[in-house]
Amino acid sequence: MQQEKRYSDMTEQELRQEISKLQEKARKAEQMGMVSEFAVLERKVLMAKAYIMDPSTFKSGEIYEIEGAPGEYFKIDYMNGVFAWGYRTKGDGTQEALPISLLKWLK
Repeated sequence: MQQEKRYSDMTEQELRQEISKLQEKARKAEQMGMVSEFAVLERKVLMAKAYIMDPSTFKSGEIYEIEGAPGEYFKIDYMNGVFAWGYRTKGDGTQEALPISLLKWLK
């Protein structure tokens, strides 16, 4: 059995192919009513997308909107790879990590 390549080891083209494949699987899972499988595949898509993005464009101390959660914002304390560590502005102050693909710049 061939071991799967880590997202961090893939080229941008390989990541884009992986995203397409995962999105197709997610679409099929959704059609079949497989809610858990759909959720897992959607998270994998978000992770793969994070590896296409440039982490250096995200800055500590800045606030970003959370994708898919209108009105929820995330303030970055620091970056670690493709993860932004910080807290939700309306949250309880608990630090968490979000893949950068979940963050949208404020206009």
